[in-house]
Amino acid sequence: MTPLLPERARPAPRRRAPVAVAAAAALLVLAGCADMGRVNAPAQPRTAAEVGLPAAGAAPAVFVDSQWWRAFGDPQLDRLVDQALQGNPSLQAARARLDKAEAAVSVARSADLPQIKGDLQLNRSLYSENYIYPDPLGGSIQNSGLLQLGAGWELDFFGKNRAAIEAAVGNVRAAQADAEAARVLLASNVARSYVQWARLAAQRAVAERTLAQREETLRLVRDRVTAGLDTRLELRQSEGGLPEARQQVEALNEQIAITQHALDALVARPAMAESMAAPALASIRPIPVQPVLPADLLGRRADIAAARWRAEAATHDVDYARKQFYPNVNLTAFVGLQSLGFDQLLKSGSLQWGVGPAISLPIFEGGRLRANLRAKAADRDAAVESYNAAVFDAVRDVADQVTSIQSIARQQAQQRQAQEAAEGAYQIAVQRYGAGLGNYLNVLTAETAVLAQRRQAVDLAARALDTQVALARALGGGWQDDTETRQAAAPAGAAASTH
Repeated sequence: MTPLLPERARPAPRRRAPVAVAAAAALLVLAGCADMGRVNAPAQPRTAAEVGLPAAGAAPAVFVDSQWWRAFGDPQLDRLVDQALQGNPSLQAARARLDKAEAAVSVARSADLPQIKGDLQLNRSLYSENYIYPDPLGGSIQNSGLLQLGAGWELDFFGKNRAAIEAAVGNVRAAQADAEAARVLLASNVARSYVQWARLAAQRAVAERTLAQREETLRLVRDRVTAGLDTRLELRQSEGGLPEARQQVEALNEQIAITQHALDALVARPAMAESMAAPALASIRPIPVQPVLPADLLGRRADIAAARWRAEAATHDVDYARKQFYPNVNLTAFVGLQSLGFDQLLKSGSLQWGVGPAISLPIFEGGRLRANLRAKAADRDAAVESYNAAVFDAVRDVADQVTSIQSIARQQAQQRQAQEAAEGAYQIAVQRYGAGLGNYLNVLTAETAVLAQRRQAVDLAARALDTQVALARALGGGWQDDTETRQAAAPAGAAASTH
């Protein structure tokens, strides 16, 4: 077949491969010029053994219900917690921070996508006579126009943009966990304030009975002084007991009002607690607590997951700072119209376009990038150590609550025996008084011991409930992360028994 063009007229074949090889070689050379300086060895998350947790599988899995407060069986408490979770400003602020973190992910991802922008410029300018413009353009006033569409795309050869995206995603996951941690903390604060209100109401009832008892004692002592059986010393002692008892009642009223104000703030509804009936300790059922609690529940603590994700995000920030030393490779292109004179702008001869790569590398920037890398590495180390501290604190928190629950149970057993003895002595005093073998002062004295035991019983019952709330919070409050997050929280995810 006869060729369409003579041999010498054929265009020489384009040598694209050598050009590509040369470009790749240039990138490697430029990347090798990056001087990152010296960065200290990174901090490491503590292992399960280092935080005192046995190996995985040492104890059966136990789950805390996400609505654990309903196990107390108090509908009024359930309503308070539900209202707090709907309208508390702190919880709404945590959700706003999550929205901000999610927006930051979109910003980071946009850097990895092509960018397109339009440009329209219409100018009227005086052109210099002593510059590059020839006559008659130099020294004249002319109109100029530009209508152009430009595009750019940074080729992420070294993964800088990917590191920024991963850092932003880590911050989103941390913000999600922070929001859940705020939810768990809010529910526990409502429950603890409610238990405190119930304790104060029960203590006020005991204090009012104490006041009534002292009034009865004063009347009896007055009668005995009139009959010549007691002196004015006993009378003054009995009179002094009344102001003290009234002061105790008033102090409890103050504490009840303050606790109600705290509940109002938590549910974000002023004066709501005043319209509610005072809770009774007897109506709040204790939550059953297993004698052996697996520490894998620490992996379900949202605050630990948040600390872990912040450490992950800080690690990606270090990666991003390191890759700032590498070359930036961009593909740029533009197409548009440019003319001298507005009437020429839309004509075909005003067309212009361009396309090509652009490579840039920081060679000397006064140590700015090295300082930034060291700062990001320090942020990463701080985040990792904060995570380690959160794990240690969580282990201590759970151990403290379990220890308190077990100790309070033993104290309640001893207190019940003491109260039974006081109640028995009181019944004997009443029987002796009824049989004419003793006076009424003996009855009132015996009742004083009974009232003291009732106050202690109230305190222990309230402490038991409060500690159960604290334990539910310490074990994560029923929050569950996805599989990826639980795997990331390695030390806190190891199963163990806490006694």
